[in-house]
Amino acid sequence: MEKGDLKILNKGEEEEMELQGYRLCRWRLALVGFGVFCTGGFLLLLLYWMPQWCVKSTCTRTTARDAEVVLLRSTIRYFTFHSTKYYWNNEVQNFKIHALWYVGVIHSIKPCSLSSPVRRLFFGVNEIAVKVPSVFKLLIKEVLNPFYIFQLFSVILWSADEYYYYAVAIVFMSVISIATSLYTIKKQYIMLHDMVAAHSVVRVSVCRANNEIEEILSTDLVPGDVMVIPRNGTIMPCDAVLISGTCIVNESMLTGESVPVTKTNLPNPASGQQGEVDDAYNTEEHKRHTLFCGTNVIQTRFYTGELVKAVVICTGFSTAKGQLVRSILYPKPTDFKLYRDAYLFLLCLVAVAGIGFIYSIVLSILNKVPAKTIIIESLDIITITVPPALPAAMTAGIVYAQRRLKHIGIFCISPQRINLCGQINLVCFDKTGTLTEDGLDLWGVQRVENGSFHQSEENAYKENLVKSPFVACMPPCHSLTKIDGQLSGDPLDLKMFEATGWILEEATEEETSLHNRIMPTVVRPPKQLLPPEPVLSAEQDMVCTPSVYEIGIVRQFPFSSALQRMSIVARVLGEKRMDAYMKGAPEAVASLCKKETVPENFAEVLESYTREGFRVIALAHRRLEAKLTWHKVQNIGRDHIESNMEFLGLIIMQNKLKAETPGVLQDLHKANIRTVMVTGDNMLTAISVARDCGMIPPEDKIIIADALHPHDGQAAKITWRYADKPQKPRLEVNHVEEPKTQEMYHFAMNGKSFAVIAEHFPDMLQKLVLHGTVFARMAPDQKTQLIETLQGVDYFVGMCGDGANDCGALKRAHGGISLSELEASVASPFTSRTPNISCVPSLIREGRAALITSFCVFKFMALYSIIQYISVTLLYSILSNLGDFQFLFIDIAIILLIVFTMSLNPAWKELVSRRPPSGLISGPLLFSVLTQILICLSFQTITFLWVRQQPWYTTWTPLTDVCNLSSNQNLSDHNDTEIDEHNIQNFENTSLFYVSSFQYLIVAIVFSKGKPFRQPSYKNWPFVLSVVSLYFFLLFIMFHPVKGIDEFLEFCSNSFIFPLYVFNFISVFTSFIFQGVIDLRAHKCLSWLCCPYKKAPKARYMHLAQELSVDPDWPPKPTTTTEAKPRPDNCSSYQIMIGS
Repeated sequence: MEKGDLKILNKGEEEEMELQGYRLCRWRLALVGFGVFCTGGFLLLLLYWMPQWCVKSTCTRTTARDAEVVLLRSTIRYFTFHSTKYYWNNEVQNFKIHALWYVGVIHSIKPCSLSSPVRRLFFGVNEIAVKVPSVFKLLIKEVLNPFYIFQLFSVILWSADEYYYYAVAIVFMSVISIATSLYTIKKQYIMLHDMVAAHSVVRVSVCRANNEIEEILSTDLVPGDVMVIPRNGTIMPCDAVLISGTCIVNESMLTGESVPVTKTNLPNPASGQQGEVDDAYNTEEHKRHTLFCGTNVIQTRFYTGELVKAVVICTGFSTAKGQLVRSILYPKPTDFKLYRDAYLFLLCLVAVAGIGFIYSIVLSILNKVPAKTIIIESLDIITITVPPALPAAMTAGIVYAQRRLKHIGIFCISPQRINLCGQINLVCFDKTGTLTEDGLDLWGVQRVENGSFHQSEENAYKENLVKSPFVACMPPCHSLTKIDGQLSGDPLDLKMFEATGWILEEATEEETSLHNRIMPTVVRPPKQLLPPEPVLSAEQDMVCTPSVYEIGIVRQFPFSSALQRMSIVARVLGEKRMDAYMKGAPEAVASLCKKETVPENFAEVLESYTREGFRVIALAHRRLEAKLTWHKVQNIGRDHIESNMEFLGLIIMQNKLKAETPGVLQDLHKANIRTVMVTGDNMLTAISVARDCGMIPPEDKIIIADALHPHDGQAAKITWRYADKPQKPRLEVNHVEEPKTQEMYHFAMNGKSFAVIAEHFPDMLQKLVLHGTVFARMAPDQKTQLIETLQGVDYFVGMCGDGANDCGALKRAHGGISLSELEASVASPFTSRTPNISCVPSLIREGRAALITSFCVFKFMALYSIIQYISVTLLYSILSNLGDFQFLFIDIAIILLIVFTMSLNPAWKELVSRRPPSGLISGPLLFSVLTQILICLSFQTITFLWVRQQPWYTTWTPLTDVCNLSSNQNLSDHNDTEIDEHNIQNFENTSLFYVSSFQYLIVAIVFSKGKPFRQPSYKNWPFVLSVVSLYFFLLFIMFHPVKGIDEFLEFCSNSFIFPLYVFNFISVFTSFIFQGVIDLRAHKCLSWLCCPYKKAPKARYMHLAQELSVDPDWPPKPTTTTEAKPRPDNCSSYQIMIGS
């Protein structure tokens, strides 16, 4: 048997995993148990933090088939990962998600007498269970964080050293921090649980044997059940495929577009219909026949004696809604350089603490210090060097930023993301409801007669045009339906229909159920729009056709994004011959019309409208042959109908931008922040809006990438074309300014092309996103994939959207902000009450301010630790230390007060083009910290040595009071005083306390940065008041000692205070001078010293941009094709072949 065979799950997909089988090993378990006992449980904590170590230390490798489940200790049949079950497949000897469905198999499914127990056991309960963990579980998980364990260790140590006050303060802050964290996490779980739980359990009707209908709970549904869709609609509890009847469905939960969609039954290949083959069922390909979980079935239509039935395909987390919830529950971890650098910096502090630890032990042993004192003092130096209050200090700036965001209507459920927002350099925007208002407005029409355009008209209400082909095309050529008496459907179709003023009538359920075919929808103009009827004789009245003018829709060919058009077959009441009407993209419609009916200036007129940002729809008409009967029309292909048509004219629609959109995008561009549109709307509308709002300047080219899957033995390929013709002035400018050509183009693509490129051209996808500006018809998972691709080339990505279809992308982005307080707000880290994108710059400004605050606080806390470490190390050399109340004054009165006030600086009033640094490990930051450390070390050392060189200095001994010897008092007078066993009250202690206290204040001022990311520190009055108050308090007790304060802080004689003040003044001056030089010149000097030659950029997108700037074949030329060719040595990689 082969040991340790490696299995790959989800190969090439987002969640690709390696699977390695393990079997529990008794002797290893015993050994680990012994180790846990010997380490007092620390090993158990370590294995909890590192689960992979736990498995490797207690198990041995084995094959995947023979791997043991810890609880069941049996052969693995399936396992659950991120709420998805993976099943063992003997054929491929690996785990798979679910079986493949075929269209023919779906239609051949027969109702069972009972829901199969095997299938139920196999697929489990049909529920999307978002379990809300108990407070106890969340508490255990939170307190086992390494930092809280270190705090617990510090508190125990301080308690042993009778340093209770600061220990209580740290415990108090930790409790508040943990409670706040638990409240936030619990609230998020509850919100998501409530969103998912709504309508999750309903009663459904399922077909059983002998045509019996059984009512069961939706949780009992399993794939393969035949479900009956009720007449009055329902919320779908699973993914199912329609096999009979039609449904009108609201899919806003998935797509974000609140437009009812008509779902038809899946064609049966066994029926022998032309062109139907038994293909594998594909969700994307057959989505017009699929009812997705969580969507709302509004109405159903059915034939005589038949029910609307659907076969259950997916349940639970395998459904579309389940995948959406999974993307919220299990987002990919977001890495941030600041936190990685912070841990690295802490490791450096730990190394410094290790040196002090060894130094204190050696020194104490040489001076024969008691063992208990050695242990406490040596461990204490670790808690000094690595400050336990650091998490609370770092959190302060984020909490203040969160409060400021709340004041401007932005609510945050993930405070740690605020810092990430400070690094955002690219923002993705949804279109509908985010950049634009919801829907389109009709701007005007331009009819065509005899092959030439008329003047543009505001509307088509004129009486003489009512029966014209142009007006007759507008009312019936749509996908509208009536729901509760109200017209509903695509906003574009709705605006077109309303512009005509016509009336739509649909057959009622009673009328439909009486016929073998669904009754046609009828449209007619109101009587006031019809021309007056001539007066007829009685004989003529009996012979003539009815006076009512009605058009019945006989058959509809729905809109196809691939074909960019839709068409219908209709008949006017009383006429024998039928008419075909078509609408769609102007170029697509014109290509199917007779050439003589298309005006010669068609391209110029169309371009004039599109350049102004209008959405243009073309109309066409054709009179069908008399031989085409109603039955023949039902079986004819759309290619036969959509040919040799007559061009009727153009409808000009306007998609109004929100008033704030252009200004916000301009501000982002000025700040060097890229903007990208990612929408579920069609390509032409998206490009039009991108031009209109300034996302794409008028003179820039737009290159559309149309990608096709491999078929008929041909490789996958991309066809490149311009969205519109480039302007002539643009070409002249390019001749003069050659270097700018790389910045003057944008890529646009739809969701299908994105999927093909991601699968077959992964290397090219990274190049495309560098200039990709418009991504249209993107599914929710594709939006998330785009965010991940942009992050893969080192962009810090923001996402702004308003629909449930944006949930995954909002969660995955570094900073996702929802303009909706409904489903999207559950997943989004930020939610804005202001329903426009003006919140985006505000969020980035606050993020930058919070990030700079984090840098300032971290540097200050690091310097605080080092300053105190230097003081304690110097005092250890004379077997002394700082007193408990001295520590308390420094830690609470100075450090905590300064930390919590220096974080109050508000954000700068505007976005600047510079971005704050992303990490602590950078030249200027390290140079700044190291310089201040050297200054502090120098002045403390000079002070320490200077005091010992003074003529009045006396060395401390346990039985002397050196501070009072200088006052010429007899030793015998103090026999009754308490002996200073810890040597706290001495000259070195007092001098170092004063010097270090002033250094804390100096460092706080030096590191408290303002412009260009925060308001200046002098506007932060709590910070200024705190620093000034502490400064004058220290001066006061230096020059005018108060007996009570001196005894409380264990100070010594103040006869040497003035020289200390001089030292402090020089220290302040030196710190400010060095920091000023660093701020002004350090970056250039360090770059010149460390990198005399040009350095390659760190960010991958900048590196790719450099490569592409010297590539003569980039960007791809229009009318060329890029093909993917498998290499002979490695079939999984591709080389690019370009040809015209």
